[in-house]
Amino acid sequence: MKLENFVSVNQLTEEGFWEIMETAGSLKRDLRSGKSHKVLPDRTLGMVFLKPSLRTRVSFEVGMTQLGGHAVYLGPDDIKLGERETTEDVGLVLSRYVDGIMARVFEHEIIEALAKYSSVPVVNGLTDFLHPCQALADFFTIYENKRELTGLKLAFIGDGNNVAHSLINTSALVGVDFAMACPGGYEPNDNLVNRARKSTSVEIYHEPEEAARGADVVYTDVWASMGEEDVAGQKKGSFEGFRIDQDLLEIAGSDVSVMHCLPAHYDEEISQAVAHGPNSVIFEQAENRMHAQKALLSLLMSR
Repeated sequence: MKLENFVSVNQLTEEGFWEIMETAGSLKRDLRSGKSHKVLPDRTLGMVFLKPSLRTRVSFEVGMTQLGGHAVYLGPDDIKLGERETTEDVGLVLSRYVDGIMARVFEHEIIEALAKYSSVPVVNGLTDFLHPCQALADFFTIYENKRELTGLKLAFIGDGNNVAHSLINTSALVGVDFAMACPGGYEPNDNLVNRARKSTSVEIYHEPEEAARGADVVYTDVWASMGEEDVAGQKKGSFEGFRIDQDLLEIAGSDVSVMHCLPAHYDEEISQAVAHGPNSVIFEQAENRMHAQKALLSLLMSR
């Protein structure tokens, strides 16, 4: 895979995407069968967190251990990125200590700056604009369950946020039809959508039923992301009715898969019965964060 950093899915070719998927499948099978796959012996991943996370920290840290390497957690108070030290200097210094950097930050410009100034691979663990590692895990999960991607319909019910953006980018890469339902004013980025429409169908609706009709996958996320606590109440009112529940699943069809990147606010964006029901692949999706990220790290850091 000819890739120095992973900031956006848009950096991938379709061939590179499938190399990650195939590697993730192989590593997952190795783990399940007890076969050692320590392909990154003695390598260290520096993990920069400006936003805390359960799945991101554990999946990267455990993943590096399983690959034979080590991960160093650097929390918000350890670096104070952009306050105590410039992003440029952090990138230059960390590159002399570690073999790769994963960063989970707020502004997208921070991850771009880290990638610019670091001499080791930088992985986007999340920004306010994109969440590409989540999208890799999501499409790996969809492929595991559907055994195909091209021609499927993915319906996203929720805010036009970082998760939606990366799902749109990945849909365009592999030929998945994307439909989204959100209240007016919460649409995804226009430029990103227009770029994706050059490669696949991207439809934006304001009624959940329209997006879900005929969908192979229905997906949602919390209405208010971390850092949006001041508008959480406003969003809750705006998104009333934009919930994945049993009635919406019946519009999609009996074989629809239900996805959520977690954490879930039950009976807001999704009902607990659906999240834990027979159509849900949510917890396999959460596990697959680790497998997809291990594949990405093994391809980026094994050189």
